[in-house]
Amino acid sequence: MPGSYILQLNQQMKMRKILVVFMCLLSLSLSAGVKVYPKDGDKALTLFQGYRVYVREQGAPAASDWQELSVYQVEVDGDTHQKAAMAHFDMDGPVEVKVCVTGDAPASVRVRPSAREIHPQRVDPHTCLFTLHRPAKLSVEFGGDILHNLHLFANPVETEVYDGREEDTETVCWTSGSRDIFRKHCKLIYFGPGVHQPKDLPNNEIVIPSNCTVYLAPGAVVKARLRLDHVENVRILGRGILLQPLRGFEVTHSRNILIEGITVINPQHYTVFGGSSENVTVRNIKSFSSKPWSDGIDLMCCRNWLIEDVFLRTSDDCLAFYNHRWWYWGGSSNLTVQRSVLWADVAHAMNVGGHGDDMSTDGEVIENVTFRDIDVLNVDEDDDNYRGVMAIGCGDKNRVRNVLFEDIRVEDCEEARLIDLTVCYNEKYNRAPGYGIDGVTFRNVSYRSGTGTMYPSRLRGFSEAYGVRNVRVENLTVDGRRQTADELFERNAFVEHVTVQ
Repeated sequence: MPGSYILQLNQQMKMRKILVVFMCLLSLSLSAGVKVYPKDGDKALTLFQGYRVYVREQGAPAASDWQELSVYQVEVDGDTHQKAAMAHFDMDGPVEVKVCVTGDAPASVRVRPSAREIHPQRVDPHTCLFTLHRPAKLSVEFGGDILHNLHLFANPVETEVYDGREEDTETVCWTSGSRDIFRKHCKLIYFGPGVHQPKDLPNNEIVIPSNCTVYLAPGAVVKARLRLDHVENVRILGRGILLQPLRGFEVTHSRNILIEGITVINPQHYTVFGGSSENVTVRNIKSFSSKPWSDGIDLMCCRNWLIEDVFLRTSDDCLAFYNHRWWYWGGSSNLTVQRSVLWADVAHAMNVGGHGDDMSTDGEVIENVTFRDIDVLNVDEDDDNYRGVMAIGCGDKNRVRNVLFEDIRVEDCEEARLIDLTVCYNEKYNRAPGYGIDGVTFRNVSYRSGTGTMYPSRLRGFSEAYGVRNVRVENLTVDGRRQTADELFERNAFVEHVTVQ
């Protein structure tokens, strides 16, 4: 994500912003450790009654030092539409977390991702304690329950904040109960603590102009989609919540965009949609979905995107990277996802290549795609076409090349296929077969089995001309044991140059 445009934004407010940041950091230095958000937006959210969650600085001596978090209800699993829980806060230094479960005392408790090696201490049958030394996105599961679990997001402390007092002609300031106010060339849109739902707007969307910062303060709940179309140099920041929007963020025909820190609860469609946009960073976004086609982050013909430190629990693909669809053409390149947690209650965790320009002669290319340092907590899909954890389904004359899956940790999946590379003609979504997959590397991939079903991985070309080529596997283990090619893959005749080490 280029940093030069950030220095060009908001020049009129530069000194004010420096002062606000300084005061924020000074305040944190005086009371480092935990920052709990205001409860102004709680009236728009449903509180989850099954848990009580408390945080405090590590080593705080008094019982009064515990701060209680609001615990919100989120809907998960598009098949059964279950109610789970979510709580969040900021931390700057080690903190202790106490989770109390109401009702019957469960026999066990675990905290995932397992790679974080957090082992909760059972204080009594209803309470556990654990320590966090750095920010994390966690699932706390009592009695193995993954449908009514607690999702706990410990965010890093914000380094850029606004306080709603930026009163000038270039600021739109929304506070709880304020009127809808719009300005064509505003430089700052501020959503303060409280509930915000624009009136008389089609699709409940707020259109963001170029050269603008949008800040959702902690405690802000915005019931709208944030739409960026044909714009540049936009930043969307904060610790606020987008509640049940049509989509969370829509970024089309735009460039130089930063989206950071926001939580999206149960959008009707995608959390982040990108179409023909470039130089975009999506960081520290948390999302839950339970509707049909409520993917996490979907990109069509995008270039130079960095997606990092996100948590996506979705009822369709967590991540889907495509070429042409709808009003977007031109291929895709340089897409990177790293340091993230994925949970697909339905369909794939990572999916590449499904849609493309079947009307063109040569098709489109999607290339240079990287998935790195990712924890997959579950994949559950009963349709054999869509159950890949790491999937490339190459259709519509697409060419997919140079894809890397590195340092991927997959936990017990209910029903999944670890790897699925297929050049296909899916009659439901494609109008032509893909033109081939060439150059895919899997490096340091691990799967931890359990009670779920993991089907054999597969490599399938469509024909001799449209095949799968140059697949390399380096250190793929199941329950700690390195896999051979015969143990790992089913493949057809249209696959060549496969190396497993």
